[in-house]
Amino acid sequence: MPTLLVVDGFRFHFFSREGSEPPHVHVRKGEAIAKLWLQPVRLDFSEGFNPSEIRRIRELTFEHQGAFVERWNEYFAR
Repeated sequence: MPTLLVVDGFRFHFFSREGSEPPHVHVRKGEAIAKLWLQPVRLDFSEGFNPSEIRRIRELTFEHQGAFVERWNEYFAR
């Protein structure tokens, strides 16, 4: 489970078995979770985050989208 970024308590990561899916990130903070697609950035699902946390997660995902996609492609050798 490679961690891509930890900021404001949010941990952005992906799972090593998900290379057959399009690039995306999972976000965890405590028991709350979310999944966001990266191309284009859009929320797939979330559970336990409030609206302001979702906004912050989206901001961070947009800000780091290029690096996240690059790490995804490196990890899964695309």
